[in-house]
Amino acid sequence: MLYIALPDDKVRRLSFYLAMEEYVAKHVKADDCFFMWQVEPSVIFGRNQLIENEVNLDFCRKHHIQTYRRKSGGGCVYADMNNVMFSYITTEDQVGFTFNRYINMVVLTLQRLGVDASPSGRNDVMIGNKKVSGNAFYKIPGHSIVHGTMLYDTDLLNMVGAITPPDTKLISKGVQSVHQRVDFLKNHLKISLSEFKDFVHQQLCESDLTLGEDDIRQIEEIEQEYLSDEFIYGKNPRYTLIKKRRIEGVGEFEARIEVKNNIIKSVNLMGDFFLVGDLDQGLLNKLKDVPLDASVLSHILPDRIDDIIMNLMKTDFVDLLTT
Repeated sequence: MLYIALPDDKVRRLSFYLAMEEYVAKHVKADDCFFMWQVEPSVIFGRNQLIENEVNLDFCRKHHIQTYRRKSGGGCVYADMNNVMFSYITTEDQVGFTFNRYINMVVLTLQRLGVDASPSGRNDVMIGNKKVSGNAFYKIPGHSIVHGTMLYDTDLLNMVGAITPPDTKLISKGVQSVHQRVDFLKNHLKISLSEFKDFVHQQLCESDLTLGEDDIRQIEEIEQEYLSDEFIYGKNPRYTLIKKRRIEGVGEFEARIEVKNNIIKSVNLMGDFFLVGDLDQGLLNKLKDVPLDASVLSHILPDRIDDIIMNLMKTDFVDLLTT
């Protein structure tokens, strides 16, 4: 695997590193690429999440925590300089294979350090029954991108204050509750965060490529999309119905449906689910101008909705919209 390095140690905005993933996928000729990055206190939320549902914007403004949207699905994450973020870019396009391969690489690396790590759930790496890493996935033409957190340490007060999770995920929003759900590598390692990063680099990568100033300029051009208000805050189409549900093994869903005379005019689907296909063309556009009726929706929707949203069955999606 090829390690992608920057020519300096400058700490950049989180949006730069998201744009760097895209740039590497489009311009670096290698089957597998990897890099690590750290940011000043930031919140990053999933492609289909509503910022007002997931982020305490007042707290973030008060504590100088930046907010960004990514192009992958999944939930909301807090990051700072005490933890490290991983980015993996591959030409492999099979979702399950890519995700499992990456997660297993991370688990094996931790195990080589003596950490009793294991994969769990849709996207997590665990130490015992506590989460130490969460990851998300998305595809661009010809490449798959997986990125995620590695909790060496973090500011729990900022984490709890900045993120506003659904009650079903976190009953108490206090620090003690978070302590019961997450763990930190510093509790299991005798090496520093810098030494940990060096170890990961050596274990996963056989060679390095350092980007130049022209590469950085092009990354900064890609970054502008991530900094636009339209991308960060999203569009808010009209709606007459809101349907909310958590589907086990898939994620949280909030469907906002515009209906007139029981005919669907539009559907906006939000949540922390993982997209593996084209949501608009493959699913939502098929719902326009059809009755909001379970039997009709079952007939017009594709049988393999899990080709678009990971693990989602058609029956569960129809139930979400109609019950």
